Amino acid sequence: MMKLNKADSLALVKLCCLALDEKKAEDLRVMDVSEQSSITDFLVLATGNSAPHLRALRIEVEKALDAAKARIVGMEIPQDTGWMVIDAFDVMIHLFTADQREHYALENLWKDAVEVSVPSLFAAPKPEKIAKPKATKGKVSKSKSAKKASPKSLKRVPVKKKKTAKKKVVLTKASSVKKRKK
Repeated sequence: MMKLNKADSLALVKLCCLALDEKKAEDLRVMDVSEQSSITDFLVLATGNSAPHLRALRIEVEKALDAAKARIVGMEIPQDTGWMVIDAFDVMIHLFTADQREHYALENLWKDAVEVSVPSLFAAPKPEKIAKPKATKGKVSKSKSAKKASPKSLKRVPVKKKKTAKKKVVLTKASSVKKRKK
């Protein structure tokens, strides 16, 4: 698997943070560990208030990563431990209950890492889709002007519905056998 560039990694971090924030994750923090770690560039740490909340946070992050076509390398989801890990290669997402977060204190373990301001991530413009080379088969891409067109300026084109023949089932008096008429 090829590493993303720093901007694409940050875009993935932002995507994860937005997903976690939407599901009301608490104490959301991002650590840039690219100088300290050879296995990942960013750690995203979040706290959930219960086991069902942690599960909801994990599912939301998975959906966001899937939508971005980011590969999930692995997950650790042990039952009733209060700590879940989602490994998206350049970004590792750690979801904790409050007591487990305090117990493991990853912020202290990675104290040499640079903390990335989550509010500044949210304030940054929305990232473009993460650049991945794709083979296009007959797809026509829209021009930049078409992408930015307002809904009012777009022309509506009626869509013709395909007519299908309906089949009727009739019960005859003589033989209670079902016959189809066209």
